[in-house]
Amino acid sequence: MNVIFTTMHEQLTDLLVRFRESEGNLITLLQDTQEVFGYVPQEAVYWYANELDVPASRFFGIATFYAQFHLKPRGKNIVTACCGTACHVRGAERLVNAVKRELKLEEDQDTTEDRLITVEKLACLGTCSLAPVVIINGKMFGKATTDILTREIRSLKKEAKKDE
Repeated sequence: MNVIFTTMHEQLTDLLVRFRESEGNLITLLQDTQEVFGYVPQEAVYWYANELDVPASRFFGIATFYAQFHLKPRGKNIVTACCGTACHVRGAERLVNAVKRELKLEEDQDTTEDRLITVEKLACLGTCSLAPVVIINGKMFGKATTDILTREIRSLKKEAKKDE
């Protein structure tokens, strides 16, 4: 067994012990897993399914139903663009494309290679009067523009270089 798998296996075992001791539910187990790894690794789902004799499809069903779960690694910084009707009409897709260009992300990518930034779209944030709306690490930018977002992205990149 390699070191990475051993460490993951140990962490999953610890989570499973806590799950059994607290008589938790699968949602809680997935939440705890995501808290440890930053996302729900596919390997964890199959391992839990085997250990608990619960079909993996049940775990995946929960993880894909609730927006709080992520099945792929995410970046340290999260850029969330509202793509509801009002934001769409006011250029949300253009903003997303500008952010992805700034980050040099391919069309099918949503996270930078260094896992510094993840770009995601949401159906609606309910802030139509401020459209288009983008949230960066919890800070809302209403009536967002490519200039504002580019400046913020560059600031995140600069800050990350400073921390290295």
